[in-house]
Amino acid sequence: MSESETKGSLHEAIRSGIEDKILSGAWPPGHRIPSELELGRQYGCSRMTVSKAVTELARAGLILRKRKIGSVVLPQRSQNAILEIHDVRDEVLAQGKSYRYDLLERSERAVTTAERKGAGLGARHRVVALRCMHLADEIPFCLEERIINPVVVPEARTEEFARISPSPWLIEHVPWSEAEHRISAGNADAARAADLRIAKGAACLIIERRTWKLGMLVTHVRFTYPASGFVLQARFKPRATQE
Repeated sequence: MSESETKGSLHEAIRSGIEDKILSGAWPPGHRIPSELELGRQYGCSRMTVSKAVTELARAGLILRKRKIGSVVLPQRSQNAILEIHDVRDEVLAQGKSYRYDLLERSERAVTTAERKGAGLGARHRVVALRCMHLADEIPFCLEERIINPVVVPEARTEEFARISPSPWLIEHVPWSEAEHRISAGNADAARAADLRIAKGAACLIIERRTWKLGMLVTHVRFTYPASGFVLQARFKPRATQE
């Protein structure tokens, strides 16, 4: 094995080892992780290799690096991203409207070709599939279509999701290490138009999100909002200095 390959494997081992302790809860928020010198001795590598792994963990929002103090674990339910993992219920209530959630369909099935794209799932992989409706003042507000990976979230196989929507349930049960948002515009096909009680071809805003834990897909969800009633708003502060 070449020197660069050795450094790469050590860097991955350090990052994965720390990430696993954080996401498993072994190192709770506020826990001070070992210093770079201590980690270097533990893994038998240079401080530069350790620093690279720790820097990536800080960029992922798992830890906060503080000069003269060291690195501490950040709360994993409080995200720094502008588009945070949130509950549609909060969106509806923020508009001063009443909220209701309906489970339209729940099944366990093989993953589709489209769902496998970029998700790292095999052709025979099975997922928990959900279709849910969120209503504001009894009017369809958002259609949620989601798959959950039961390999990472085995509890999803027994959860009915009849009384609680998937987002708050997942936030409660599964810490995640990485997320991807995709926002686009589209037109409602016949099935989605019927669910949302809008005309076929009506303009919609679509938000897709995937989350991973330790490199494995947790969930992939598509939220479809009738464009006429949706406003995207974010309030945020400058990110705190990491050094």
